[in-house]
Amino acid sequence: MKPDLNQQGTAYTIRSLYFDDIWDSCMEENEFGIDDRRKLRIRTYTYDSPKLYLENKKKHQGYTKKIRNIISRQECIDIMNSITLPFGDRQVVNLLSILIKTEHLQPKVIIEYERSAFVHPLGNVRITFDRNISASRCCEDFLSQNVRQKTAVLPKGIHVLEIKYDEFLPDIIAQLVEDGSLSQTAFSKYYLGRLAVNGEFVY
Repeated sequence: MKPDLNQQGTAYTIRSLYFDDIWDSCMEENEFGIDDRRKLRIRTYTYDSPKLYLENKKKHQGYTKKIRNIISRQECIDIMNSITLPFGDRQVVNLLSILIKTEHLQPKVIIEYERSAFVHPLGNVRITFDRNISASRCCEDFLSQNVRQKTAVLPKGIHVLEIKYDEFLPDIIAQLVEDGSLSQTAFSKYYLGRLAVNGEFVY
């Protein structure tokens, strides 16, 4: 496998701002294992980037689909202040604006981590290693160089291996990950991050 083309060096940083409603519906859906669910987040790869990604990550019957729209820094600031953006042809922006009005959607937690990504053309396979996963409830720091009050989500030395593919997983990759030493598990960075900042740890 080859490193992701967008990866500079051995890894890159991902910072995401997650939203939830006043009832913490996303938290509850994760806790009870509801399969048909969604999460809305804003993602950036450099804190000072002029463009950011507003994403709707949906899970249905074990499959995951991600829809994203590009937003500006000012639009990000407006969203963080619960200001709805004008309706247009951006599907996720429209959805977020509706949820801000109807369900009082608001920023809940920042999740930040380092990722190393590798790709394989057969099956459109993408394997990622996520490490140093941290969470912070200082949502106002999302566009700042440094995020305050970060809490580790996993014990030291524990990382997340994720395998994504479209139609099939090549045998040589399947054999490597099915050697009996790895265990498959559901993993929500948002859910565990919310628990971590509250002093609750699952692992």
